[in-house]
Amino acid sequence: MFVCSCFGVTEEQVRSHAEAGACTPRQIASACKAGTDCGGCVRRIQALLGRGACPRRELIDQGAPALAELPEAA
Repeated sequence: MFVCSCFGVTEEQVRSHAEAGACTPRQIASACKAGTDCGGCVRRIQALLGRGACPRRELIDQGAPALAELPEAA
């Protein structure tokens, strides 16, 4: 299902970016532009990210890169 109609970003893509370390809507926006046009999807992105801790926060705190490289979509 699409989260961002402006840029055609799906829930799966948002989840992939989150698993790669994007913990905030701003980081998701940096990764795929979702939320940067009309802003109508920002609340949905927040809901997908949840209110819990970032799964990679501990690694980030130890100096690991915040965003891992994702494979190009086919």
